[in-house]
Amino acid sequence: MIVVQGFEDQQIGVLGLGRSGLATCAALAAGGAEVCAWDDSPDSRASAQAAGVRLVDLTRQGALDGLAALITSPGIPHLYPAPHPVIAAALALGVPVDNDIGLFFHTLSVTDWAPKVICVTGSNGKSTTTALIAHLLAEAGREVCMAGNIGTGVLSIDLPGEEGVVVLELSSYQTDLARRLAPDVAVFTNLSPDHLDRHAGMGGYFAAKRRLFSEGAPARAVIGVDEVEGRFLAMQLGDGAGDSRVVRVSSGQKLQGPGWSVFARKGFLAEWRGGRQAASIDLRAIAGLPGAHNHQNACAAYAALRTLNIAPREIERGLHSFKGLPHRSQLVAEIGGVKFVNDSKATNVDSAAKALQAFGRIRWIAGGLGKEGGIAALAPHLGAVAKAYLIGHSARDFGLQLGSTPHEICDTMARAVARAAAEAEPGDVVLLAPAAASFDQYPNFEKRGEDFTALVQGLATR
Repeated sequence: MIVVQGFEDQQIGVLGLGRSGLATCAALAAGGAEVCAWDDSPDSRASAQAAGVRLVDLTRQGALDGLAALITSPGIPHLYPAPHPVIAAALALGVPVDNDIGLFFHTLSVTDWAPKVICVTGSNGKSTTTALIAHLLAEAGREVCMAGNIGTGVLSIDLPGEEGVVVLELSSYQTDLARRLAPDVAVFTNLSPDHLDRHAGMGGYFAAKRRLFSEGAPARAVIGVDEVEGRFLAMQLGDGAGDSRVVRVSSGQKLQGPGWSVFARKGFLAEWRGGRQAASIDLRAIAGLPGAHNHQNACAAYAALRTLNIAPREIERGLHSFKGLPHRSQLVAEIGGVKFVNDSKATNVDSAAKALQAFGRIRWIAGGLGKEGGIAALAPHLGAVAKAYLIGHSARDFGLQLGSTPHEICDTMARAVARAAAEAEPGDVVLLAPAAASFDQYPNFEKRGEDFTALVQGLATR
């Protein structure tokens, strides 16, 4: 656990008592702060009280009087569409509002030494990129801790030794609010519409991501430049095309210019510096990184490690041993020449499009709680889809948007898996890439992916 410094004998409020909230309470208390906490959920309050957390109803009038700061969890709205009432009261009183990421960087700033910190943000691929960076560092013999949006609260970790590295995945909710951001290396994977209600539109969403670079002033920035926002960000951070503090990354285009770039084309990763090629890696045989979207993740991770002076061949060895993450282009099984791939994390159109472009002939399982616009934008990416098997709340709406692509309304995952398996031929890929949220039938995308995996494994045992 990280002991949060700088709040000794001060009253600190904590709003939200999930995993990161409980870790925040413990880390603040260990540093001598007087913690009072609240959660709107009675179950969360009961769990926190059982863990020894002092509960105070922060929604009461006057409850925030005397607080030095309010620390909130990322899932609680702090600005749009409207601040949570407790946060609104803090804003009205001028009480500083922060999150565990801000506390982490604040604590590093007042300690005698700190490990290197790599932060990864973006719309798609940030979890895979974060996990890949951590894997490559470990394979290179570096002590590494991975935390943040990927599943472990940052204040729960023990800091690695002097040569170690902390790798953090950061969501837009986290970068938008953190009062202090100070990574050594910051990575921007890409940008596509998501969480727009929490940021009042695309401009606010990009501004939240951009704070990691504008507020954090990283020594090195790895920027995906396949969208205009990435190109704009790279331009703002660099002092001209040859500035090696910025590493531009792409999947699908050869990057020009005298600066530092890493890109993938036709399955090959290339590193260029000063107008000359410095390294090349064949990505096509790396089973844990299928498709162009994963090649972009590989480029971003490779670039991050190169900023730490880790050799290309050392990175290449680590790439080959990476197994991928659950629910992200995860090969679950191959049965009778048919591959079953779990990409339950493809909860929006952009991530589903990347999955659909990663494979050949596809039996596509899609649907759930559809987002604004449905799947109409996927029309250019359906060429490899032999048939779609639609589930969940938006199944019929999705069917109306598929045009001439054959489809079947299956409603449930069990029926979709059974029908796709029955009709699949050797060489086909049965792909779960829902292009929708899971909340109509599952509590989260992980449970949806686990259901798919269990059903496929059931097929394998027959």
